[in-house]
Order: sequence, then C-alpha cells, then structure tokens
Amino acid sequence: MAAAVDLERLQAAVDLRCACCLQYFTEPVRLTGCSHSFCRPCIVAYCTGRQRAGCPLCREGFELKDLRPNRELAALVSLIPQEEKEEELEAQDEPNPSGAVACNDRSSAGQGPGEKQEEIWNISKQLEMPAETIRLLRKDLGEAKEYASRIKSQITKDFCCMKEYVERQERNTLMFIEQEQKAAEQKIEETIQQLCVEGNKLTGIKAQTSNLPERHRYKGAPSTMNKITLDEKLNVVKSAVEDLKRKLGILLLEKYARQFPPVQPPDLHQETNVCSSSPGAAAKNPETMISSQFSQWADDVTFDLTRVYERLAITAQKRKVMVSSYPTRYEPSPNRFCISQVMCSQSFSTGCHYWEVITKDSDGWAVGVAHEMIGKRDKLGRTEHSWCIEWLGSKEQLSAWHGDQETLLHKDKPLKVGVFLELQKKTVSFYSITDKEMLLHTFEINTSNPLYPAFWLYSLEINGSLTISHTNGR
Repeated sequence: MAAAVDLERLQAAVDLRCACCLQYFTEPVRLTGCSHSFCRPCIVAYCTGRQRAGCPLCREGFELKDLRPNRELAALVSLIPQEEKEEELEAQDEPNPSGAVACNDRSSAGQGPGEKQEEIWNISKQLEMPAETIRLLRKDLGEAKEYASRIKSQITKDFCCMKEYVERQERNTLMFIEQEQKAAEQKIEETIQQLCVEGNKLTGIKAQTSNLPERHRYKGAPSTMNKITLDEKLNVVKSAVEDLKRKLGILLLEKYARQFPPVQPPDLHQETNVCSSSPGAAAKNPETMISSQFSQWADDVTFDLTRVYERLAITAQKRKVMVSSYPTRYEPSPNRFCISQVMCSQSFSTGCHYWEVITKDSDGWAVGVAHEMIGKRDKLGRTEHSWCIEWLGSKEQLSAWHGDQETLLHKDKPLKVGVFLELQKKTVSFYSITDKEMLLHTFEINTSNPLYPAFWLYSLEINGSLTISHTNGR
C-alpha cells in the first residue's frame, strides 16, 4: 500500500509521458540544447527527412547527434508496473492506436505524432499573432484618443488666450485713440477760449481806437502785439493736431501692417501728400524741397516697387521707405532684394543728376548708386558696381564704401544727404545738406552702364525711414 502511494506521488511530481506519443517513455532521450525529453523512436521519426529540426515543445533547433540518453527518466519509468502500462494500452480506442504505433512501429508510413504536434503548435502560434496584433491596435487606439484629447484641450486654451489678447489690444488701442483725441480737443477748446478772450480785447481796443484822434490811433501798436499772440495760439492748435496725426500713423503702421492692402502704383490725380508733385503742396513742407546750388540738375526719383525688400514699406507716393514689423504684400518679382535694400525706378547713363534724401529719421542707413544687375543679396558698396556712404548709429560712424573697401569719413551724422552724379567726369559726390552743402566724399566710377539711386535701411530699427526730397523737375 505504501509503494502504491509513493508511485502516485512520483507520477504527480514528474511527467513520465512523452509529449509526442503521450505514452510512458520508451528509451527516453534528452535534447542537449533545451533539455526536453522524448521517446527515442518518437524523436527519430520526427526528424526523418530533415538534417536539423526544431524541438516539438520550444522550437529550439537540434540534430540527431544532439540526443543523449536520459537514464534518470528511464529508471523512473521502470518503477511503473507492467500491468499498468498494459492497461493503458488496452484503454486506447482501436481506431486511434496512434500512441502505441508511434512508439512500437515507427517505420509505418503516414504522418507521425511529432509532425501533428508541430502542426498544432504552428496553428496555436498563428492564433496568438492576431490576438497580439488586436491588443496592440487597441492600445494604440487608446493612446491616439488620449493624445487627440490633449491637443484639443491645448488648442482651445491657446485660442482663448489669443482672443483675450486681441480683445485687450483692441481695448488698449481704442483707449489710446480716445485719450489722444480728448487731449487734442482739450487743447483746441482752451485755445478757442483764449482766442475769444483775445477777440474781446481786440474789439474793445478797436472801439477805443476809433474814438481817438488820428495822431494817437496807432500809438503802442496793440494790434501787432495781439496778432503775435493769435499766431502763437494757432501754432499750438496746429501742433496738437499734427502730433495726433503722427501718433495715429505710427500706431496703424506698426500694429496693423498685415491688414493693409498690397501697395499699388499711385494715382497721379490723387497725390495730395506733402511729397506730391504739386508745387503748392510741397511748399508747405520746405524740408522736403530741394534748394541748393545743384537745383538745376535736380531729378524727380521714386522708389521701385519691384526692387524693394518685403519688410520695407513704401508710401503711396513712392518717396518714403520705412522698416515694417510685418512683410508687405508686394507683387512677385524676380529682382526683389532679399536684404533690407531698395532701388529707384529711374536710371542715368549721361549728363549730371542730383537728388536729396532725408536721413534724420533712421539710425542705420546707406545712400548711393548701383548698377542694375546688383545681386538680390549684395549689400550696397560691397561690389565693384555700387558706391555709397553709410551711417551706423551703433558705432556713431560715417563711412564710404566701394568694392567691399571702407573709407572712414570722421564726420557727424548728416540729417540730409545730397547725391551729385556727373557721368561726363565719371564721378559721384555725396554732400551733407544743412544751410549749405558740405562735401562728404567723392568716388570715381568706372562703369558705362546705367546707374540707379539705391538705399539700405537697418532692418531691426522699427519705423526707421528715408524720404526723397521733392523737386519740380528741370
């Protein structure tokens, strides 16, 4: 009875059946690689026709020479009574004697148990692969949903911030305009009140003067004194209005440049700016008029919309260029500069020519002339076919440039620059224009090609500008 109990414990602890034939081991052998054990007849039949096969349990490769007798298993199997082994064989159904045949008659034709086991294993693996794929796809789907949710939340948050920013900017802009308007209105109201007071005084003086004898009527000249007071008050009004216009212009150009329509060629019948071709309009701003010893050679030059960098904005009259916060939507052009430069539309190949440029509103600029074929990335004065003078405010330095060679001029910043081009003498001269002309530098030019007025603006100085002075032509 004790022996039977020990045998049951042994069978429960150790698997004494072959994985191929599912019967008790017959001549058990062990694979040296993975240490799995099988009946020798089963594993030999499994390897028939193959030099190298995979273990029926773990698929690790082996050859018949890798088989080693498993004496421990053989000893354990020998402990099982022969009667039990025979009973197990008799219990097998007659239509399926595959187990006994596999172990006792391995030479029979047909598919062996090892091959069936391999086929079952392959089918199991094929079933596992779709299941694993489905699991990974579901995991990816969950991660995608989570990521999309985070992106939606972030976009919603960003757009809320942008809306708040735009609304805040709108409120601040309207408040700024309203404050400036009120300040101007207050100045005008104060001036009107003062003018009324002065008018009442003048009325009283007039009444008193009309009652005086002729010889005393103009004594003290009170009307002259009051005229001076009136002129001062009117100047205050004009100053307030001009200051308001200037601030609004800067605000619109800096804040809303993207909303401006593309720059179009000007309508000559609607030029009403101080840079207009109308002599009367230009006369209102003497600073933009040319009046010097070179006036007889003065030319009417304007900026070329096809040869201007996209971050330089040109006014409708094409006489003022300024640095913009945003790209300007010009028409496409193959000749457009890729650096902060602009050329004029007019070119000169013979005779004498003169123009002036107001430079006081920029702290970094270059004024000069250049050949038409100057490269889109060639800076003025750095090539053999361009000549200029240049001011760098960061260095407080005025220089002359040609062929990438610099000549220091050791002069103060000119507020207005005159350019005199003498093509017969093959020279170009630059002058500082104040009450009189002061020569800054003269180049000898060595080209017979037409030359164009050309300019460079320091692109980081927002609202820096250059303005071409007005002329009525020769």
